[in-house]
Amino acid sequence: MDRWACPRHSPPTIHTYNILIDCYRRVHRPDLGLAIVGRLLKNGLGPDDFSYSLIYGFVKDGEVDKAHCLFLEMMEQGVLPKILICNSIIKELCKMKEMDKAESIVQKMVDSGIAPDLFTYSLIIDGLCKSKAMDKAERVLEQMVEAGTRPNSITYNSLIHGYSISGMWNESVRVFKQMSSCGVIPTVDNCNSFIHALFKHGRTNEAKCIFDSMVLKGPKPDIISYSTMLHGYATATDSCLADVHNIFNLMLTKGIAPNKHVFNILINAYARCGMMDKAMLIFEDMQNKGMIPDTVTFATVISSLCRIGRLDDALHKFNHMVDIGVPPSEAVYGCLIQGCCNHGELVKAKELISEMMNKDIPPPGVKYFSSIINNLCKEGRVAEGKDIMDMMVQTGQRPNVVTFNSLMEGYCLVGNMEEAFALLDAMASIGIEPNCYIYGTLVDGYCKNGRIDDALTVFRDMLHKGVKPTSVLYSIILHGLFQARRTTAAKKMFHEMIESGTTVSIHTYGVVLGGLCRNNCTDEANMLLEKLFAMNVKFDIITFNIVISAMFKVGRRQEAKELFDAISTYGLVPNIQTYSMMITNLIKEESYEEADNLFISVEKSGHASDSRLLNHIVRMLLNKAEVAKASNYLSIIGENNLTLEASTISLLASLFSREGKYREHIKLLPANMTMAVVAATAKLVLLLAVLLQFSGVLTAARTLPGEEWLLPEGGGVVRAVVEMLVGSKSGGGGGGTHCC
Repeated sequence: MDRWACPRHSPPTIHTYNILIDCYRRVHRPDLGLAIVGRLLKNGLGPDDFSYSLIYGFVKDGEVDKAHCLFLEMMEQGVLPKILICNSIIKELCKMKEMDKAESIVQKMVDSGIAPDLFTYSLIIDGLCKSKAMDKAERVLEQMVEAGTRPNSITYNSLIHGYSISGMWNESVRVFKQMSSCGVIPTVDNCNSFIHALFKHGRTNEAKCIFDSMVLKGPKPDIISYSTMLHGYATATDSCLADVHNIFNLMLTKGIAPNKHVFNILINAYARCGMMDKAMLIFEDMQNKGMIPDTVTFATVISSLCRIGRLDDALHKFNHMVDIGVPPSEAVYGCLIQGCCNHGELVKAKELISEMMNKDIPPPGVKYFSSIINNLCKEGRVAEGKDIMDMMVQTGQRPNVVTFNSLMEGYCLVGNMEEAFALLDAMASIGIEPNCYIYGTLVDGYCKNGRIDDALTVFRDMLHKGVKPTSVLYSIILHGLFQARRTTAAKKMFHEMIESGTTVSIHTYGVVLGGLCRNNCTDEANMLLEKLFAMNVKFDIITFNIVISAMFKVGRRQEAKELFDAISTYGLVPNIQTYSMMITNLIKEESYEEADNLFISVEKSGHASDSRLLNHIVRMLLNKAEVAKASNYLSIIGENNLTLEASTISLLASLFSREGKYREHIKLLPANMTMAVVAATAKLVLLLAVLLQFSGVLTAARTLPGEEWLLPEGGGVVRAVVEMLVGSKSGGGGGGTHCC
């Protein structure tokens, strides 16, 4: 018989099945692949390690539960995968944050005799760190070391990153040091990234620690390391130019030439501190070294010059920029336009906007101009703000609600309520409907300008137009009514608010309670307060402060004290304003012992070094002729190295000068005034000397046999302040000072 007549069929092998499984995986049909596995088992062929590609397919398609179950089932049947396959599946599970399943696979590997390798442990540690499960990550690291697997830089970097995103910066630095001590040397890039992250989160000291370690032990800092340190110091909230200067000098000492980025950082650092002359010297030095300033450099310089009012210099730099072929960016134009707007050069601002449009550079938008208008209006420069809005319209920009609200606030601030009201018509003319915030600004303006009836008219008109007032707007109108002594109308308005279903905020309750107290309706205020307590309304300390202050003002002192004593029962803690208010009123009623005892509570609460409070207490006691008590608080100012305020110095000077009524009590003042206090006095003397042309006043003083200082003829504040500064001879009783 011809052998070609009847072809023989070979049964499929496991290799054949695996090809099919892999094909289905590639076309994202692991379900069909699973059916092939079923047929494979039915034909008595067990899956091999290649069959695990099916599991990988399930994982890639997001079928994590199926993949996990299939993996465990295949291992139960004794099909042990290669470590590479395990790691691939673990990697995908970690990406999907399925850490419990990833860890269970590792445990199954260990139980089956498959030893996890460096990559396995690193994957698990990285996944746990990204999930901020740092305790688990540390335990896996311990298991890794116990198993004889040495962590590498990737492992440690995962831990550092995990602690960083968890805000545990001290721990991240600890791991970094541990990494070095274990002989794993981080790369320069690792160090630079870590330093950048530390600075970004305000951890200046830790960043310096890492950098110092690089300088001493390696890896050797590169130009990026130095620029990262310079930028970090320059932009830190507690920035210090001395640190910037030191890093720059170290960089030069180590033979690393500054690049353009470094110069940009230095220019920005000095410009931010108002040292434009120094910044300009660096700018010139940069060019002398053959570096052409880029857009960032010019933007920094131009922005800083505009900020300090040197608009002509800024325009000169802009022209220089164009002359040397550096194209101005949107940011550069923005800085110049803002500078022109702030200094009234609107014609030039329009020219720059037209220039931008001609160059197809998007001009500043409404949000940008609204910000400028808002800043001008807050300074009372509302006419300039209006001019800028007109310019916006002329250049094709349409003002929005925010723009109009800023302008309206400006008119209200300067008391021009007619123009503020007219903006409602201006908004309507371009199709903008006033919202609750616009009406709130207008109502607030009328209230603050004493025109409560107009405020009520606007409020009613707003309701008529269907605009629903917010809790904030109700608070504004209620405060205005109480201020105008329209208590009945205020109470009626409050009831209307409740009936309208508007949520009454804590702030609104504070306005009502304070208003009732100030208008001698303290009984009603107490009733409302008790009712609110019964309703379990959670007050903040600000509300308590409002009510306590109002009770003191209407003479209900005992009730005010009782309410203060009750603060802690409501789970609140008095703040510095609460203590200041209580101590002020206790001193007013000459309850000095109570005031002293309360100040002890202030010390325990951690507010003892509040300079403003201490200065206020000193002035009140001096005005009450309580020199000895004032002296005690002056000593606290000295011990805490705080500064005397100008008003305190002036009062001390006038009271203890030769013509002062407390001259004979000068020995009661503390003799150990600190350098900080003396410096404050000296500054005031120098200021007064310049202002009043008494620059020779100190040199005119000389010692007399009676150990007193001969001061210039006449009295007044200058003479008195100088007397406080130079005092009596060392060892004398009256406020002797240490020379600065």
